[in-house]
Amino acid sequence: MELKLFQKGFNYSQDGPGNRLIYHLKGCNLICPWCSNPEGMNINESGGFNLTVDQLVNEAISCMPMFFDGGGVTFTGGEATCQADLLKQALLKLTERGINTCIETNGTYKNLPNLFPIINHLIIDLKHPNNSTHKELLGLGNDIIKENILKASKEHLDLLVRIPLINGINTSDEIIDEFIEFFKSTDYKNYRIELLKYHEYGKDKWKKCGKEYTVKNANVSDKLLLHIEEKMNNGKVGSKLINQLGTSNKLLDKYKNEVEKAKQFKRDNPNGKDIGCLLSLRSG
Repeated sequence: MELKLFQKGFNYSQDGPGNRLIYHLKGCNLICPWCSNPEGMNINESGGFNLTVDQLVNEAISCMPMFFDGGGVTFTGGEATCQADLLKQALLKLTERGINTCIETNGTYKNLPNLFPIINHLIIDLKHPNNSTHKELLGLGNDIIKENILKASKEHLDLLVRIPLINGINTSDEIIDEFIEFFKSTDYKNYRIELLKYHEYGKDKWKKCGKEYTVKNANVSDKLLLHIEEKMNNGKVGSKLINQLGTSNKLLDKYKNEVEKAKQFKRDNPNGKDIGCLLSLRSG
C-alpha cells in the first residue's frame, strides 16, 4: 500500500514550528469552494505521486539536518486523514525515530483523538460554527470537528484552531458570536486560535483543473479583521488569538516612529553614529 500525494516541499513556520517537510496527501471529504489546492481534492485524480510509508520515513530521516528551529514533518492535503491507516503508520515510524510531527486537518476524522499521542502539533480548521450551514456549504456538518477540538483542547499539548475568514460566509457579527460561544465551552489551557484572511491563491488552479471558481467578493479588509479581533477580545477568547492585526499594527507604528527618530538623529548629527537609534529599534 502506498500513500497518494500531489505535492511536497519545505516550508518555514507556517504549518507547524520551524523548518518543515510538508507532505500534501490526496483526497478530501469537504468541498470548500475557496480551496487553495483543488488538485488534491480527488484521491483518484490523475497526477501526483505515490510513496510507501518506508520511503516517506526514509526521506524524512535524510532531511533531519534541515529540521531546524523545532522543525519536522507536517501532513496536510487535501485532507490527510482520508488516508488514515497509512498516515498512522507514518506517524508512528516518524515518532519512533524522534522526528517532530504535525497534522493540518479539517477535523472530520472521528478517530482523530487516537492519533494525539503521535502528533506533536495539531492544527484543526473550523470554517463555520453552525452545523447546518457547515453541511450546506461544505458537504458535511461540523459535529465531529467540534468534538475533536473539545477533546484536543483538554488532552493535546499543542492545538492550533484556524478560522479561514471568508467575507459574506463566516464574518458577520452573529456568526462570530457563535464562534465565541463555542470557544468558551473549550478548555483554554493548551490551544491557540488563528484568523486567516481569505486569499485567491488557488483560483487559477481551479481553472487548470477544469473546475469553476464560484467565490466572489470574499476579501476581508483590515478594518473587518480588526472588528472581529475586537469582538473576540471582548468575548473573552481574544487571549487565545495569535498574530492579531491590531497588535501587529501597534508594533508597526512603533517601528515607524523609531525609524523616524533614527532619520531625525541622522539629520541632526550628520557626522555622528546611529548606534543609539539602532539600540532603540532593537529594544522593542
